[in-house]
Amino acid sequence: MTKYAIRMSQWLKSRVEWDSDRGDISITTIIIWVAAVAGAIAIAGTIGIVITRYNTSLSGV
Repeated sequence: MTKYAIRMSQWLKSRVEWDSDRGDISITTIIIWVAAVAGAIAIAGTIGIVITRYNTSLSGV
């Protein structure tokens, strides 16, 4: 393992071992945030593709 991988595994292990009473972010919250960010990126990408594709049609508007 590289130094980076060892440090990451040690960090992850320390995060897992923390007491749950500290108010840490739950897995559900992380999943919701990841889904929200992915959805926003997908929507922005779709808008970008539509604008690029129909740019010539929209320039006359």
